[in-house]
Amino acid sequence: MVKKMLFICCLLLATIFTACVRKTPELAVQNLRCEFLSNPQGIDIAAPRLSWEITAPGRGVMQTAYEILVASSAEKLKNNDGDLWNSGKISSDSTIDVQYRGTPLQSRSDCYWKVRVWLNNKKDSVWSEPAHWSVGLLHPADWSAKWTGLDTFFVNDSPHAVHTRLSARYFRKNFSADKKIKKAMVYVSGLGIYQLYIDGKKIGDEELSPDPTQYNKRVFYNTFDVTDQISKGDNAIGTILGNGRFFTMRWGRSNIPPIMNFGYPKMLLQLEITYDDGTVQKIVSDSTWKVTANGPVLANNEYDGEQYDATKEMPGWSKPGFDDSKWMSAQLVQAPCNKIEAQMDPLITVMDSIKPKSVFQIAPGKYIVDMGQNMVGWAHLKIADGKKGDTVTMRFAERLKPDSTLYTANLRSAECTDRYIMKDGDQGWEPHFTYHGFRYVEVTGYPGKLTSDDIEGKVVYDNLKTTGSFTTSNDVINQVYHNAYWGIRGNYRGMPTDCPQRDERMGWLGDRAVGSFGESFIFDNNTLYAKWLQDIEDGQLEDGSLPDVAPTYWKMYTDNMTWPGTYLTVANMLYHQFANIKPIDKHYASMKKWLYYMRDKYMKDGIMTKDTYGDWCMPPEDPKLIHSQDTTRITAGAYLGTVTYYRMLELMEGFARLTGRTDDEKAWSDFAAQVKVAFNKKFLNPANDQYTNNTATANILALAYHLVPDSIQSKVIGQVVHTTMTSFHGHISTGLVGAQQLMRTLTDHGQANLAFKLASNTTYPSWGYMAREGATTTWELWNGNTADPAMNSGNHVMLLGDLIVWFYEDLAGIKSDSAQAGFKKVIMKPRAVDSLQFVKASYHSIHGMIKSDWKVKDNDFDWSIAIPANATAEIYIPAKSAGQITEGGKKVDDARAVKFIRMDGNYAVLEIGSGNYHFVSKEFK
Repeated sequence: MVKKMLFICCLLLATIFTACVRKTPELAVQNLRCEFLSNPQGIDIAAPRLSWEITAPGRGVMQTAYEILVASSAEKLKNNDGDLWNSGKISSDSTIDVQYRGTPLQSRSDCYWKVRVWLNNKKDSVWSEPAHWSVGLLHPADWSAKWTGLDTFFVNDSPHAVHTRLSARYFRKNFSADKKIKKAMVYVSGLGIYQLYIDGKKIGDEELSPDPTQYNKRVFYNTFDVTDQISKGDNAIGTILGNGRFFTMRWGRSNIPPIMNFGYPKMLLQLEITYDDGTVQKIVSDSTWKVTANGPVLANNEYDGEQYDATKEMPGWSKPGFDDSKWMSAQLVQAPCNKIEAQMDPLITVMDSIKPKSVFQIAPGKYIVDMGQNMVGWAHLKIADGKKGDTVTMRFAERLKPDSTLYTANLRSAECTDRYIMKDGDQGWEPHFTYHGFRYVEVTGYPGKLTSDDIEGKVVYDNLKTTGSFTTSNDVINQVYHNAYWGIRGNYRGMPTDCPQRDERMGWLGDRAVGSFGESFIFDNNTLYAKWLQDIEDGQLEDGSLPDVAPTYWKMYTDNMTWPGTYLTVANMLYHQFANIKPIDKHYASMKKWLYYMRDKYMKDGIMTKDTYGDWCMPPEDPKLIHSQDTTRITAGAYLGTVTYYRMLELMEGFARLTGRTDDEKAWSDFAAQVKVAFNKKFLNPANDQYTNNTATANILALAYHLVPDSIQSKVIGQVVHTTMTSFHGHISTGLVGAQQLMRTLTDHGQANLAFKLASNTTYPSWGYMAREGATTTWELWNGNTADPAMNSGNHVMLLGDLIVWFYEDLAGIKSDSAQAGFKKVIMKPRAVDSLQFVKASYHSIHGMIKSDWKVKDNDFDWSIAIPANATAEIYIPAKSAGQITEGGKKVDDARAVKFIRMDGNYAVLEIGSGNYHFVSKEFK
């Protein structure tokens, strides 16, 4: 009885605790960010932009004013002493892009800050929790360090072989700290990639850093606070330099473009120790450092893998007192370029880990490990009772052959192999200077029996927050979304890559034009894509030509519109989704230069005559083909070039307006009008109300970019429906270019059910077909399981087109108003397509969390909504009239913070403020 009473008491306490936890959140200012980053170290912007979010109970909560304090120490901030900046009370509803306007910041400045807000409900907020940013080295003169390296190779290296082989370089330096330390900071750039150690401990949890760049134009450095890692007395600092993209992975190949080589690995490192007495000690990279290439990392190549010899480990190599008498003196080497900048997007890290689905033996001593998921990263291997000198080999692949051996034909020349030479006893290992795209691992040479407890998959990508969730009543849609999620994050590598497994892994522009937009609902990719825009500009030629790949590790300049147009499309996405206008202003001149270059070189009578790739990878007539040979399926290059050029003119007109370039705004508008006339004169067939040869891509793009006269829009969309349902039997017929506008354009023109059919098909060609065939990421080709293996990557994102955008904006109904960017005003118009019973989605926008959860039951539309504080929404509820709608069980007219605006077809349009809402539309159909 006593035990029973004790149990009841515990249960009661747990219930009370849960109720307390679940109560409505109190007013708070949170998620403080500087340059869209949380507590960044070493930024190189003297007047950064600040942002925050507000959570508040109730409805219709709006900020009316804010106050920011920025202090030079945590103690001063605690005492409300904003010695760097006290903004005072500023009347504004802005929580994004608030620029610091305090005391001019110098290199090495520490900035502690907090914010409070005033609200329209007259309640003052409490101060936010403190946040922090530090300034890096703003000026070249701040660097005392020298570029240091070892411009040579060694006996086991093969730097000029086709499959280059170069061992990692280990650098070390002893130093002494003889006084009480106030602060210690490291500024480091290790090219291609590095690991940093102090007194035997790795600094930071980053991998494969710094981000890849156009190394002959700019390189990045990273900043670490190492105050707690340095002891009074003797210390040592060490780095390991891997090759990354700096030292070429391939040499002398004729069947692929040559990969740029920037030289042997090198580093720039500056450790600054500030003591309590104000003195500063600097330990800098120079020729006094010691270096060896005779360490355990024998070879590292992003395509081919890593070889590690545990018998060559050097215990204590980064600790003081290590005997480095046999090491060489480091060399002073040439700087890779004149521009070194702070990396302003998150570092790559191990973001997830997965255990194998199965492990099975296919031959004596040979195992196949099935991770159950196509992933990107590497495998961690545990070994019990290893024998010194024996080798364990791990080969990676995305698929298996029918005989359960690895299918590697689609990897082309990439070896995708890690080799580990064991030491005696129990041990564990994983690589750090390569990565693989794989689901399957072939393990040979493992001592004893390999089990699922002995191997683990490490998922490695940019440390970007997952901001979106999405699920529906349709299992196919859910698997397609799952595949997209894994494919997208697997291709974030400090740049958005096309694939992670074969001898390519390049930042193809065309793959991410609208794809980046869909990705922004799932991941906080703002800073990653802002960085990539700089890569694109760095690859621009003097005459204005933009590359197909950025950074230009393949120097490909084919001059077309659809691929380089991503430059403008991504900049527009950053503004629309994140209210980040800076990239538009920063790259405006470069964009303008490109458009003028293309006009002057290739445009004739308003028609852009140049195209290179066409509607890349549209479904061919034969499942064994990569590209269609049927001219009726192929959209003309001049058509694609012209329709895209027109879209770029529209974007530039908007960019000019946003940035106050009034003269340019009119010039772009006038130019666009001329191109529109020429386009319709050339490509519109008025007798049949179709464009060019009537492909779905041709008609969709004309509709999407508002080139179709109003009088025939219904007929043009009818052509798309007819082509889709007859010639392609209800399946998709577009390639990369057409897919970027397909789903939204069908929906905007009354064909949401057809869009859903395309999204949920399970027969070829479709996204669902890939899933039915066992794909756990998205393929490069619609027929990726039957086409020539030279081009059938199992992990690509380019064919997603606007599918993910459509999931969030149209199925879930979460969309930013284009006039109030960054979800300051949310447009919510869910499409209750016939075959769906529910959609549940969330998106953590720059203003806060947005939720949409609808279901159809007994012909009622039941919809729960959450809108963040300091935002509003215009919502479209499926209904025959406003009178059939209730909110929280009450008529709309009686519901607080809900205003009926109008009927729009079969939707009632309402305005709401922040808060949680529950709408029901009775018998809405």
